[in-house]
Amino acid sequence: MTLSATTDDRPRHAAGAPRRRGPKASAGERLRGWASSTWFLLPALLLFFFFVLIPIFVAFYTSFFRWGGFGWPDDFTGLENYRKLADDPVFRGDLWRGLLIIVFSIVVQLPIALGTAVLLNQKMRGRAIYRAIFFAPYILSEVIAGVLFGIIFLPDSGLADTLVEDLPLLGGLAGKWFSDPDTALPTLFAVMTWKYFGFHMMIYLAGLQGIPSEVLEAASIDGAGPWRRFRSVTLPLLGPTLRISVFLSVIGSLQLFDLVWVTTTGGPTHSTETMAVTMFQFGFKRYQMGYAGAISVAMFLICMVFSLLYQRYALRRDLQGAVTNAGGRR
Repeated sequence: MTLSATTDDRPRHAAGAPRRRGPKASAGERLRGWASSTWFLLPALLLFFFFVLIPIFVAFYTSFFRWGGFGWPDDFTGLENYRKLADDPVFRGDLWRGLLIIVFSIVVQLPIALGTAVLLNQKMRGRAIYRAIFFAPYILSEVIAGVLFGIIFLPDSGLADTLVEDLPLLGGLAGKWFSDPDTALPTLFAVMTWKYFGFHMMIYLAGLQGIPSEVLEAASIDGAGPWRRFRSVTLPLLGPTLRISVFLSVIGSLQLFDLVWVTTTGGPTHSTETMAVTMFQFGFKRYQMGYAGAISVAMFLICMVFSLLYQRYALRRDLQGAVTNAGGRR
């Protein structure tokens, strides 16, 4: 029997004819399936309800009151906290610094992570060790990292001062670092890069390893050099990974708190203060919980609006492709 005969003998579906489906599940079976799924999801739903939804509601509710955090809020002030927030120069400064942190993360931190990922994706001796070394800072908690760099940048006696005091170009930084309003934010940028670039490096490594080697080999055969392959093949195929990395970087920048609080507490003179630090200052240092609630609502709205717009205009094709691929595997 020939191959063509074997192929012709296979049952075919007529064009446009509906495919046979299995027996339809009964209402009782569907109910039991829904109930079993609900039981598995219940712990996560409870955690989400108590630790996400309730705090959001409490912050929104208290933002309409003058409340010191004790007892039940009863001094209703309407939109007074929001009017105060709109006129607060400190909060406007927080927004500006948040924008600077976002720009720095996208323009400096992520390219360093991408370059390191491309380098460590090559066949080289000890690359697993280098990956572990670069990723290790991200594993450390922000508190440990903050204390470590607080010691390194101690005025006059820190390791950083010892290293730069005799250098002609950097000697002027000695004794300043976190102590001077002009150098505190750039120093914080450097600490953030050390702390977080390893996380994005691992994301990029995962994306690079998902690129088919055949595509890169075909580009090499066509005469494309390393830079041309990177620009015309690697970057486009890495697009979904890059967009997710930018999204995580922006959200993390808007919510930055721990590292700032441990290293500078927002100082000197508000030069490193972020929205989260200002919210903490008013809520737990000045006991103005109503105003702190208004700041938290503003943070929530900024993050939510950015997330929706970014998903709508940047992640839309990636999400549609994921849904299409998932449907094709069924």
